[in-house]
Amino acid sequence: MRYIVYLAIAASLLLVSCNGEPTLQKFFVENSEKKDFIALDLSSNILRLDESSLTSEQKQALNAFDKVNIIAFKSTDKNQKEYQVEKDKLNAILKDKEYQQLIKVGSGSQGASISFVGTEDKIDEFILYANKKENGFAVIRVTGDEMNPTHIMTMLSLLQKSNIDLEQLKPLQGLMQ
Repeated sequence: MRYIVYLAIAASLLLVSCNGEPTLQKFFVENSEKKDFIALDLSSNILRLDESSLTSEQKQALNAFDKVNIIAFKSTDKNQKEYQVEKDKLNAILKDKEYQQLIKVGSGSQGASISFVGTEDKIDEFILYANKKENGFAVIRVTGDEMNPTHIMTMLSLLQKSNIDLEQLKPLQGLMQ
């Protein structure tokens, strides 16, 4: 009898803790295998940097980053309805108060935005979102541990010095054509 009570309590806690709200993470997981989507997970080693030549500030910024998740929807004449449905889902997710928008440009059939999750001093996620009706949309989600604006600026400068492993980005070529 005790076993059934413990099982019921555990099941209740599990159901309560599982939030049915859509999140960016759920969007990535649910769509990563669908035919109109391209999904990539990249680690910071894609930059192929010689860490011995980095300053302590650059190493700290690099260590603050965990990974980059990319999901893109390739728009065609035949999937405009699906494009609009998925774009609307994504826009609804990014309107949640958890995602603090830094900048938004464009409107209508094309645009882009930059958002983050966390506080200004401890950023957990950095999200870049762009869409263009003719091409589709893409979301780049950079996750890390207590990133800050300085880390992000340092990483951008490291991108210029990096020898990016372009082989990992091959799946995105179809989207750019």
